[in-house]
Amino acid sequence: MEAPAPLPPDVLAGLPPAVVALIEWQAEQIRVLTARVAELEAKLGKKPTNSSKPPSSTHPHDKPAPTKPKSTRKRGGQPGHDKHERELIPTEQCQTVVPCVPTECRRCGKEVSGVDADPLRHQVWELPEIKPIVTEYQRHRLVCSCGCSTCGELPKGVPTGQAGPRLIAFAALLMACFRQSKRRAAQFMSQILNQPASPGWMVILQNRAAEAVKPAYDELAAQLATQAALNIDESPTKEGQSKAWVWTFVATTFTFFTCRTSRAADVLKALLGEAYNGVIHCDRARMYWCYGRLQWCWAHLKRDFQALIDNPCRTKKRLGHDLMKSTKELFVLWQKVRDGTISRRTFERKMQPIRQRVDALLLRGYYNALTHNFCKELVEHREHLWTFIDNEDITPTNNAAEQSLRHAVIWRKLSFGTQSKSGSQFVERLLTVIETNRRQSRDAFAWLVTAVQAHYNGQPTPSLLFAA
Repeated sequence: MEAPAPLPPDVLAGLPPAVVALIEWQAEQIRVLTARVAELEAKLGKKPTNSSKPPSSTHPHDKPAPTKPKSTRKRGGQPGHDKHERELIPTEQCQTVVPCVPTECRRCGKEVSGVDADPLRHQVWELPEIKPIVTEYQRHRLVCSCGCSTCGELPKGVPTGQAGPRLIAFAALLMACFRQSKRRAAQFMSQILNQPASPGWMVILQNRAAEAVKPAYDELAAQLATQAALNIDESPTKEGQSKAWVWTFVATTFTFFTCRTSRAADVLKALLGEAYNGVIHCDRARMYWCYGRLQWCWAHLKRDFQALIDNPCRTKKRLGHDLMKSTKELFVLWQKVRDGTISRRTFERKMQPIRQRVDALLLRGYYNALTHNFCKELVEHREHLWTFIDNEDITPTNNAAEQSLRHAVIWRKLSFGTQSKSGSQFVERLLTVIETNRRQSRDAFAWLVTAVQAHYNGQPTPSLLFAA
């Protein structure tokens, strides 16, 4: 419905002043409310593909419309595909070998004898009955002739509690790596491992694991400020009744997590120092702006450009399409240089016209009232868009940090955060251990067992720094 034409000046002049004031007030209210409706409609249209909302914020069944026609093939393996099956292990490695020898012919019933040199082999895998290994230490108390009693000391390295290093490491990974609650972890240990456990005892075990890995964790924290480049991201969580954030710092050979009740720049300054001169790969959050060398994530920018495309305003839609076209060209080139199809020098040369085109589009939007607010930040800090062109250690996207946070985000959605500072310390230290060992292709359980044993023996904790 089109709006009626405004009243002519001569008609307004003939109206009482009170009526004119009411008309002007209503016109202003209509303008304000129309802008508010447009703003709310834009918020309703936000989704992970056109904003910074995480994919987990949408319902699992809220899938985009398929872009390809549905396949007519049935689910599962297709005829002629390569067969995948468990290979038989050597007979010598089997704990028990049961020969199945026929005693009579299956057709005539006569007795048969002999040995088959190449029998059909059928192997059945089974779990052994799980029983905990319990070692009892008997501390004898003897009385001297002087009347003083002396009690025998526990051998060095024996825990004062009832859990050994492997049990502590297993319980810690059960909660941190496999994301089980204290109650579920205790139930698993009681029913499957035949190890009596309670939720309260699981808290004690997690605190012991966190204490054992603290030296290695602190060593990584001290190394952050020396890194030439860091991918950084954060995700909200809770600590008790307070808001908190899980931060991740991804270096070349390790990943560091920290849980803080702040999302401000003071977290970065406490870990990196005031004068950190490396490159920080991040989104466009302002707490990173206190450092001069940044690389803004192009995956986030791509979603922002998609939001322009989804906007009903034709000017914004046109700008979004133009920027998206150049962004797709950028990613095509990056894919080629990453898989070795083109050289780094060729990549830098072909990126120059794309860079010039994007800068020109943003500058055009900067001087347009409809797109000024969107382009202002990108134009005034456009050097943060192109750090990856001149620095071979930097990628266009911050995927490394987002992927490392994925485990922490799933944990947070299942646990709703931690209840205390000690709980947050367990999370940040164990996530650091798990993700760093994964990146270094090491066994996190074996490393954690060694760390707990070293802690009880009073020996140095194994390092999490990668040794080439």
